[in-house]
Amino acid sequence: MADMVQAKDRQGDVVLLRGAHTILTMDDTRRELVGADILLRGGVIAAIGMDLHAPEGCVVHEVAGCVLTPGLVNTHHHLYQSLTRAVPGGQDALLFGWLRTLYPIWQRFTPDHMFVSAQVGLAELALSGCTLSSDHLYLYPNGSRLEDTIHAAREIGLRFHPTRGAMSIGESAGGLPPDALVEQEEAILTDCMRVIAAFHDPAEGSMCRVGIAPCSPFSVSTDLMREAAVLARDKGVMLHTHLAENDEDIAYSLETFGCRPGEYAEMLGWVGPDVWHAHCVKLDAAEIALFAATGTGVAHCPCSNCRLGSGIAPLRGMRDAGVKVGLGVDGSASNDAGNLVSEARQAMLLQRVALGADAMSAREALEIATRGGADVLGRPDCGRLAVGKRADIAVWDVTGVQSAGSWDPAALLLAGPTTVRDLFVEGRVVVQDGQMTTTDMAELLARQRQMAQTLKETL
Repeated sequence: MADMVQAKDRQGDVVLLRGAHTILTMDDTRRELVGADILLRGGVIAAIGMDLHAPEGCVVHEVAGCVLTPGLVNTHHHLYQSLTRAVPGGQDALLFGWLRTLYPIWQRFTPDHMFVSAQVGLAELALSGCTLSSDHLYLYPNGSRLEDTIHAAREIGLRFHPTRGAMSIGESAGGLPPDALVEQEEAILTDCMRVIAAFHDPAEGSMCRVGIAPCSPFSVSTDLMREAAVLARDKGVMLHTHLAENDEDIAYSLETFGCRPGEYAEMLGWVGPDVWHAHCVKLDAAEIALFAATGTGVAHCPCSNCRLGSGIAPLRGMRDAGVKVGLGVDGSASNDAGNLVSEARQAMLLQRVALGADAMSAREALEIATRGGADVLGRPDCGRLAVGKRADIAVWDVTGVQSAGSWDPAALLLAGPTTVRDLFVEGRVVVQDGQMTTTDMAELLARQRQMAQTLKETL
């Protein structure tokens, strides 16, 4: 019987989530409902309310004692890095030194490394309540291709926004990455067109949208940045890169381009509602105003920014100015985790450290992790629970020890839990009772451990 229920759920047909303790909708009015139900039909939210009727053939999930939220949205990741966590030599380095430690290891990756690391990283995200993730893959050693990650996401069952990253300036030309990890710029643009044609689905409810994402201003040329922007707008896809991540980043921009990173982005056409930048720790007031005026988005990555000593991003200032901000776990080699609800808690706590205990509430941080991230990725069909929106829902059991004694079960970021009981993507069950339903995790993790050990032994 259990197998039959699971099979029906995976079809994304008709599902009723019945009797939630609290539903945090993150809809346009930020409604919070107590004791309500959600009906899912064909991958879309069909109804939200009290005592909803279960249609014939409907699969019913009892969610008493649970808080329901929109699925969380991850706006910046490097999934391949889940094979290189806590690498000695890079654990205590700033950004540039950390990269120099890891580039030689990543240079040995194969398509299998890319596929397995993406599966593991996406499963980790799913268990933390994430239903939609971006990924920034900017190196392609030994025949690796963007679709290695796309196929992994398809098997795990998450909604995916992969970006075709690139590096074109190697060490011999004054860049940071080794020459073996850079590509010819003409080949980069050609492959961008290939993956967009093959995998990008612009439709509402899309499970895969492709973006264009040169790695950073210090690893590609000005020409490639400019041409990537032209190509993205011709193809109707989004643009992504790293920007203003730390003091080294600012110094490089001033010395190389004679301007700050925000000015450089504006000069090359890298602002607008179809652009989002990762980190932005060192944006100044003028750059924040520019991003707000142009609708440019930001992927805020607080744990990675702490781990690499980059600083505390001006999240409160960006939000107050009207900048679109979502959260990103960044790469597992610079975090070294991929738990998105923990990322949201860290975002909240850092703003309180910097600005006071009333600087950011738990509910606002959760909004950034859901609705905020969806808006950054141009996905108003996601990130909120409302009729007609996608059936991407995180179910949090608040009857356990992490929430014991909490007076406000909806304040998940204050009292937990940090992993979901159940997760629905497009109305299909991806996590059930705290376990992945779409992959054999024991087998997957064993394969990843072997890959990581082999990389370590052959350094």
